[in-house]
Amino acid sequence: MSSHDQRFFDVFILVIGSLAGIGVVLIMLARSVGAATQARWVHEYPVYGEQVTERLKPAGTVGLPGGPEVGQAAPAGAAAVAAAPVAAPLSGPQVFNQACNACHGAGIGGAPKNGDKAAWAARIAQGNAVLYRHALEGYQGATGVMPAKGGWANLSDAEITAAVDYMVSESH
Repeated sequence: MSSHDQRFFDVFILVIGSLAGIGVVLIMLARSVGAATQARWVHEYPVYGEQVTERLKPAGTVGLPGGPEVGQAAPAGAAAVAAAPVAAPLSGPQVFNQACNACHGAGIGGAPKNGDKAAWAARIAQGNAVLYRHALEGYQGATGVMPAKGGWANLSDAEITAAVDYMVSESH
């Protein structure tokens, strides 16, 4: 690197450093001035604080059937809104089609294809308890990887075991 280039870099670093320093000083000055004048403004003019509070209120409210009118309190002893019903658990074929088919339909990641008796024979011989454990907790072996619950953490253990039972029944 020539001395001319070195001099350019030295001056460039000096200019950038100076600009950064000036920026920091201006930010600190603005914060100081803002804190001093803002606090005084709010304390001297309480109407200003009320106006800010008014502007920050929600634009509207939601009125539910059988509930209180807008701006009124709920009557004493009002019944709580019923929770949404819980969805029925999925069956084995439903879970397979929704979650398992992505890998077990195409054999991705070493997953035995659904209905492939040869690929499933050794696994079925280990017993349902091992198959359930691998499906629920995940498994990493020489033939591939099975994430816990097939990567579908929202499925229940019963739904996963139903899907395993379905795949075993299809592969006998």
